Amino acid sequence: MDPRRTIRRGLALVTIAGLAGALLAAPAAGDDGGGTPPPGPDWAQCPADVVTTVPLECATVPVPLDHADPDGEQIEIMISRLASTDPEERRGVLLLNPGGPGGSGLTQPADLQGLGIPSSVLDAYDLIGMDPRGVGHSSPVSCGFTAEQNYPGNIPPSAADDAAVTEQAEFVEGIAAQCAAHDTDGLMRHMSTDNTARDMDRIREALGEDKLSFYGASYGSALGGAYASLFPEQSDRIVIDSNLGAAALDRDSHRRFGPGLETRFPDFARWAAERHESYGLGRTPAAVRANYLELAERLDREPVDGFAGSNFRFLMFVMLYKDARFGAAGQLWQSLADGDGAAVREQTEELEESVPGLAAVTAGTGVVAGTGVAAGTGAAGRGAAQEPTTETPSPFDNAWSAYLAVTCNDTEWPEDVETYRRDVAADREQYPLFGGAGANITPCAFWHHDRVEPPLALNPEGPDNVLVVQNLRDPATPHAGGEIARAEFGDRARLVSVDAGNHGVYVYDDNPCALNTTTKFLLDGKLPKSDVFCAASTTSGLALDRTAERERAETLARLGL
Repeated sequence: MDPRRTIRRGLALVTIAGLAGALLAAPAAGDDGGGTPPPGPDWAQCPADVVTTVPLECATVPVPLDHADPDGEQIEIMISRLASTDPEERRGVLLLNPGGPGGSGLTQPADLQGLGIPSSVLDAYDLIGMDPRGVGHSSPVSCGFTAEQNYPGNIPPSAADDAAVTEQAEFVEGIAAQCAAHDTDGLMRHMSTDNTARDMDRIREALGEDKLSFYGASYGSALGGAYASLFPEQSDRIVIDSNLGAAALDRDSHRRFGPGLETRFPDFARWAAERHESYGLGRTPAAVRANYLELAERLDREPVDGFAGSNFRFLMFVMLYKDARFGAAGQLWQSLADGDGAAVREQTEELEESVPGLAAVTAGTGVVAGTGVAAGTGAAGRGAAQEPTTETPSPFDNAWSAYLAVTCNDTEWPEDVETYRRDVAADREQYPLFGGAGANITPCAFWHHDRVEPPLALNPEGPDNVLVVQNLRDPATPHAGGEIARAEFGDRARLVSVDAGNHGVYVYDDNPCALNTTTKFLLDGKLPKSDVFCAASTTSGLALDRTAERERAETLARLGL
């Protein structure tokens, strides 16, 4: 769910969302096929671009390119570590994932410390960050996206009619062909959530641990679910936050963006109605909703300085990830309603600066990149599909490329355009706030690799060690995802439901009940006796002093949360 994003070229949140599955005759669940165990990591200073407020150590772990051939070609996965400083309290390692797919996780141990994760957790675990295969410092993949190419990001635009879906299909078919042309080393076919989970078990072995604990948000929930399903006996304490409800960012997860925004929007509508004299968006929540739909349709017909209805719908979706963004959302809405192009440009530039990756996404996710979901602003001003015309790489090339490789490989996607036309029309009618964008066609319909092994299902067989934490009104990963994960894991899991609307629960938000329930599980390994409901709270569970509060605020700002 990291909950990182682009507006002028396309807002891309690579926050919280999918990874893919092993595509060649992969081993059975939990079986890495044997082979030579990897050597222990050689910890050293992290690369210069891994910028943190506390020092981390980094190392690389060799893993098989193809887990069906464990002694064959190896690739390197970079990990980071914030080590426990209390040997008496240390109980193991806690591997982390902030979302995506496509988001780097090397800074996450320091990020969690900066957000105020309880010191008891820092004492109990070495926090381990990771760039998953194909991402960042871990054998990165590339589709060859350039800064001049005007690729809008990985969440498709809303579509006003069948013709818009057909136009989108032509565009994304070209993107799929571009990715195939740049996949010269064949790494993309091996990118999947399943294979990343198998990499995680290699990391466990390299660290000399019998078991692996895990915290993941948004797309990270799929990765944690995959590990607990493939390696139930090696999994220790698994916390999955802001859930997709599957071991992949599949098409159902994409389509849940529509109902997610419908569930979340009333929070903003009430906020705006209480401030009508300041923002002028409507005196009642119903009026705010009606004005939103009217403005989106007007922008479809008459964009403001190139800012169309698809951009507006997507940006509102992103801004509602956090209550703290409501004010900025209201200001942008005002400027668009007034037709003030100069103000819109200034405000979107400020948003790009304050929400890292909003200039591309939350690169999924997710929470952080979102907090998770790789996203985009839509087709406005994009024009027809085009090949790169320069050699200037887009700063989001790797994030977008990894997102596509994992998402398209993980599950089967419909290949006929008519399916997307039908589903967009249905979702546009049922969930008009998002305009059917979640059902629109993506490059996965034309992807150059077919999945070989069956899609991975969440596995109810294994220890009772999965805590599912979920806000009730999360727009990107709605509560339904948490309910599905809880049901699929059965007695292995408990669900913690929180009366809140932000994307990201544990430490990224600050509900005392959710914080205490999750921390207790990480420390004693005991699930609650039954599912837990956490009421809304204005009281901080973190109880930080002034210095720690300032550090948390700075970390949230740096993460764009």
